[in-house]
Amino acid sequence: MKFYLVIIAGYLFCLFVGSLFVSLIFKILGYPEAKLSGIKRAGMIIGLFERFIILTFVLLNQYSGIAFIFTAKSIARFEELKNREFAEYYLIGTFASLSFALLCGEIIKFILPFYN
Repeated sequence: MKFYLVIIAGYLFCLFVGSLFVSLIFKILGYPEAKLSGIKRAGMIIGLFERFIILTFVLLNQYSGIAFIFTAKSIARFEELKNREFAEYYLIGTFASLSFALLCGEIIKFILPFYN
């Protein structure tokens, strides 16, 4: 039972503290709030899904699947990536989110044997 609690707590931490982490990175770098060009808060929602999938891939030792996320996001934003300011914003957000999820996954994998 403790095994599952560790995983659930890890997912919740990764998803919601990860959002705060990405926001903090943007504040430190002095980036303003994202300009609304689509659905309000879509970037945050995409980030939640992104971290969920990345964490799942890490816990399943499927690191190559992480490339799928980055590729899919890049294809979806291909035209917008020609704008340097947007490209920087996109890359910083994506790499901050990816790094946080990878770190969470590795910490969970380190802790899990103690609860098995």
